[in-house]
Amino acid sequence: MHSGRQAVAGRGVASQNLLMRAFALILVAAAIMGGIYFYYVKKMPTSDSGTAPTQAISLTGVRMDITQIAQAERTYVATNGHCVNLDELSSSGLVNLARTERDGYSYEIQCGSGTDFVVTARHAPAAPDSPIRYPTLSINQNMQVSEAQ
Repeated sequence: MHSGRQAVAGRGVASQNLLMRAFALILVAAAIMGGIYFYYVKKMPTSDSGTAPTQAISLTGVRMDITQIAQAERTYVATNGHCVNLDELSSSGLVNLARTERDGYSYEIQCGSGTDFVVTARHAPAAPDSPIRYPTLSINQNMQVSEAQ
């Protein structure tokens, strides 16, 4: 009779031991996955040096906007022979921007001589103690996007 109780008690300990091992394995796997996630978030590429990773989406949208404006300006220049400002370009119907700014960036077109132009996206400067930098982006008639100095 005594050995029957030991067998029942032994089964309970063995099943608890198995559950603890499974729980420990899940914790180790979660710690490894958390470490990998943290490492990759820290190593997330920035689109421009000195900018926060969260700005990448915003800066991509700004680049798309100024490219769209530059393409419309090129079409206008090819048709009319001269450059116009953003308001005139927008009223001509060649560019369909719902707004002339995105996430604090405002757009403008500077006309040069002949068919030369530059579309610029500027953001108000960040606070002096802020680690975030807002680059000024521009694109010219050759469709070259660059960071303006």
